Amino acid sequence: MAQSRKKGGEEIPQKDGTDSGGFARQPLEALLAPEDLERMSALQILDVISARFPGAEPAGADLRYLRGRVESIEEMNDQARQALVKYEEAVEKLRSPALRVGTFLGKVEPDLAQVCVGGTDYVCRLDPAIPLEGLEIGQRVLCNEAFAVVRSLGFDRSGPVVRVEEALADGRIRIGGETGQGGVVVIRSSLLSKEKLKPGMELRLDPAQRVALEVLGVGRRIERALETVTETPWSSIGGQDAAVEAIRDAIELPFLHRDLFQRFDHTVPKGFLLHGPPGCGKTLLGKATAWNLRARIREQTGEDHPEFFLHVKGPEILNMWVGESERQVRDLFAQCRERAREGQLAFLFIDEAESILGTRRGSRSYNLASTLVPMFCTEMDGLEPLSNVVVILASNRPDLIDPAILRPGRIDRKIRVRRPDAAGARRIYEIYLREGLPLAGAREELAQAVAEAHFARIPANEFLEVLFRSGRREVLYRGDLASGAVIAAVVERAKSLALRRAIAGDREARITREDLLTALEREHAENDLFPSGDLTEDWMKLTDFDPENVARLGPIRPVKREASRVV
Repeated sequence: MAQSRKKGGEEIPQKDGTDSGGFARQPLEALLAPEDLERMSALQILDVISARFPGAEPAGADLRYLRGRVESIEEMNDQARQALVKYEEAVEKLRSPALRVGTFLGKVEPDLAQVCVGGTDYVCRLDPAIPLEGLEIGQRVLCNEAFAVVRSLGFDRSGPVVRVEEALADGRIRIGGETGQGGVVVIRSSLLSKEKLKPGMELRLDPAQRVALEVLGVGRRIERALETVTETPWSSIGGQDAAVEAIRDAIELPFLHRDLFQRFDHTVPKGFLLHGPPGCGKTLLGKATAWNLRARIREQTGEDHPEFFLHVKGPEILNMWVGESERQVRDLFAQCRERAREGQLAFLFIDEAESILGTRRGSRSYNLASTLVPMFCTEMDGLEPLSNVVVILASNRPDLIDPAILRPGRIDRKIRVRRPDAAGARRIYEIYLREGLPLAGAREELAQAVAEAHFARIPANEFLEVLFRSGRREVLYRGDLASGAVIAAVVERAKSLALRRAIAGDREARITREDLLTALEREHAENDLFPSGDLTEDWMKLTDFDPENVARLGPIRPVKREASRVV
């Protein structure tokens, strides 16, 4: 009777012992259909062959050994096939084109979006799986090789930091250009759509610099503004009547009589230059201008406009990093414009202006003046006018300032600050010997006595000897180099002399005439405010002589003075 058993996943027909010889002699093609054989593995075929010889020994043992070897080969082939599939997948990934990351700028149509990729704008299709309403302006998106948006990557967490110059009415933002070529206008991201932005705030842009993403706060600025300007009426400045009159005509009149200036179509000066020897009150005149202008406007109109006095020393702006000095110049003007828009009286006072606004010279190497001077000129002539902003430059070497700065239309007024004469020095002594000090006599008499000693034309007061190229010699006396700084130092020395007597036990000690004369002598003997060497270049800065006409200029030493007396 025929039997069957399952071997290797196939039904293998079996014969009884009477027909086993005929079954074993039949080929496999006769037992199984060709398509069945194609579907069977080598291991299954071997099982079929083994079933045809159920009791044959030792052939059965050999077939079992052969089956084990075939099974190992089959497993190895399966592993190799799986590794080959993975390898083909990896090669396919490496050969596929790179995807591009862009910035979503807005929608164009229901299925189109404007995307900035690599600095270029594209109108891209969207993957149907990505809803256009789910994308926000400023987000990063992934684009395939066909520039179709296939994925949203969220907002970028890096990007350049800029400062707001102006928030435009339509929501756009004008930011300051960091290369000196003007500002740039960007749009807001969805995160900043309702943010109230003010000039001076720091923003973070996307890497493409098209969208403002985040507010970082108000940028830290170097604090140079005086919180309160010291009360300095014009009467407290002595020996500079001509300079005070010129400043009042240039600054106060345009503010106090604005209607008359408009009637005559008279151009309001943008700025003025205070030039003269050091220590003669240029900085004091600048501060007095701010305080008196506020007082005059309050007195005439009843409106109080607080002053914003931005005091900058030229060397403070210099920076070793390229572009940083130019950025600080832009920031100074930006601060003044901001305060002027708020109704304050903005003053930009730059002391030692020749150090940053020096004459430009042709050179292949990097020259700071070649970038700072154009930047200053750009701010003075910029598209945004300097309304209610007064620019004041101070320098004791105006010949070193670039002519482009001093031309009319930028620095319109050049005001000479001269050394005080005998009458002016007496007035300055009276100011420093103010009421309330313990004085051994009337203030006017003490000031008169020390001023006469200061300006006396006697051999003891000989100070400088000038040799001109023509051969002529001239002697300068102490009074010829008088300044407010020297007078202040003399008074301070006199105070210290009186103070020492008070500390020694004389509780009634007062500042006497002898204290002032002794202080005057010591001040000029020690030369605290004058150059310590004999270099002509150093001493020329203190005089008004033309350097081209002077061959030599140097101090008269005490030994030399005594020798001349003997001769």
